[in-house]
Amino acid sequence: MRHPIDPKIDCVFKALLGAEDNRVLLIHFLNALLGRELPAPVSAVEILNPYNEREFLDDKLSIVDVKARDAQGRLYQVEIQILPHPDLPARMLYAWADLYSQQLHSGQNYRELRPTYAIWLLGDDLLRDDPAYAHRYRLRDERGRVLLEHGGISLFELSKFAASAVETEEQRWLKFFKDGERLDADRLPDWMQTTEMRQAMSTLQRFSDKERAYDAYQARQNYLRIQGAIQQEQQELQQALAQERAARAAALRQMETERQAKEAAEQAKETERQAKEAAEQAKEAERQAKEAAEQAKETERQAKEAALAEVARLQALLRAVQPQRDA
Repeated sequence: MRHPIDPKIDCVFKALLGAEDNRVLLIHFLNALLGRELPAPVSAVEILNPYNEREFLDDKLSIVDVKARDAQGRLYQVEIQILPHPDLPARMLYAWADLYSQQLHSGQNYRELRPTYAIWLLGDDLLRDDPAYAHRYRLRDERGRVLLEHGGISLFELSKFAASAVETEEQRWLKFFKDGERLDADRLPDWMQTTEMRQAMSTLQRFSDKERAYDAYQARQNYLRIQGAIQQEQQELQQALAQERAARAAALRQMETERQAKEAAEQAKETERQAKEAAEQAKEAERQAKEAAEQAKETERQAKEAALAEVARLQALLRAVQPQRDA
């Protein structure tokens, strides 16, 4: 090829799987990535939003995912996302729900709904804490019981895919999308020596050899680079704002902690003052009680002396009266 072509660039991706003359590639791709989940293989598809080279080259192509319906009425959405973002899971679910819900028109019954499958290829990590590259989401409860077998969302993180030897058709397609830009059309490796992979490579070669198509490819690639730079700047700005908010919150928490500590110290000081005052009051009460006890003792002594004096007076009076009685 004259120029290396990355099959992950969305316009190339749609030409690979969304062009009418590549319909066999889409069928093979769906069976490869969803085969074990489908009750029956995909045998034929109708591409609902086919790739149109003229529209793309005129820069009028804005929808870059692939939507299709197979002979059983099952619906498929296939999309590539080079730059994951925090809202991507919500976007995935919304796109699946939108395609699923569009099946019914006025007066139609829910029994007419058909399974809907979404496949997302991601150029970068989305689930950074999970080392697995393939993730399949279905409508199941916490014990794995199925609510309804009506498809789901499958995502594949290409950056985590690292199979050295191709053993399945799923691995073949994932390796093609991950390493396709480095392939030489004249010296294809053994794992590319299949009818489907050679046809996929010929699509890349058309982008490489046709000047107008390659110019459009480069423009799209540059646009994605700019978008990536903008997204990176936004993420860095968001991280900086988050760090600033966290620092401000930490400072406020520190100020509140210091205020509470100061208030606690003042309360402790007041408690200590009140305790000291209570101790002084207790000491004074003890002094007064002691003084009262001494006064009571003195009163008791005086009363005793008075009683003794009265006894002595009465005895003296009795002695004075006794001689007269004797006479």
